[in-house]
Amino acid sequence: MNYENILVETRGDGARKTGVIRLNRPKALNALSDPLMDELGHALKAFDADPGIGCIVLTGSEKAFAAGADIPTLLQHDFLSAFNSQLISKNWEHILDVRKPVIGAVHGFCLGGGCELAMMCDILYAADNAKFGQPEIKLGVIPGGGGTQRLPRWVGKSKAMDMLLTGRFMDAAEAERAGLVARVIPAEQLLEEAFKAAETINGYSAPVVALMKQLTNQAFEVPLTEGVKIERGMFHAVFGTHDQREGMNAFLEKRPANWKHGN
Repeated sequence: MNYENILVETRGDGARKTGVIRLNRPKALNALSDPLMDELGHALKAFDADPGIGCIVLTGSEKAFAAGADIPTLLQHDFLSAFNSQLISKNWEHILDVRKPVIGAVHGFCLGGGCELAMMCDILYAADNAKFGQPEIKLGVIPGGGGTQRLPRWVGKSKAMDMLLTGRFMDAAEAERAGLVARVIPAEQLLEEAFKAAETINGYSAPVVALMKQLTNQAFEVPLTEGVKIERGMFHAVFGTHDQREGMNAFLEKRPANWKHGN
């Protein structure tokens, strides 16, 4: 597929590589238009289906990960057209169906829909110039991509309310303190650090990585006791795989593991 709103490449020289997706609407600070989100969903699904890809890095430009939704397009809608066209619903959440880890690497502005997209990533790294926010209230609307639901889960109710009701931005240091991002990295080193993390993940057993992601995401959906029961069952299940035996034997023999990524 020829993309017009994103750039796609692969990185790495190992058996499993990293898929890289860059949002690319520089004049609009990567505002999330329908065409961009359609292309992003297509690229995510393609990388997820490729057995040669172990991890995906999602990023934007040095100025902005994404400055929000595409306001000129939103202005064209009334209630019925927004409802009937499944505005946001139809193409914003493909990322949630991806089984492979998605690392978000954020430079600059990460606002509104951009912040919502970033919060759907599995790991989020921020450049030291990153700014996060849900400023929809300044436009007379509310978030529509999960901002009122995910932000309190990531940073707590009080800080989320502070941001949502005032529209203020959070800088990278505050985002790390609040738990929104895993690490703050100097801007010029951000992508290389994200690629290093991806390469580390690529070096592990693919089924175990996918299962780890699934179970961790599940922690936000089920009660603790039920989650631990499910985890215990999956822990037992991996003892039926080659990679469990290989990993433990390699540890005891002090050698690199030779993963088969299956039974």
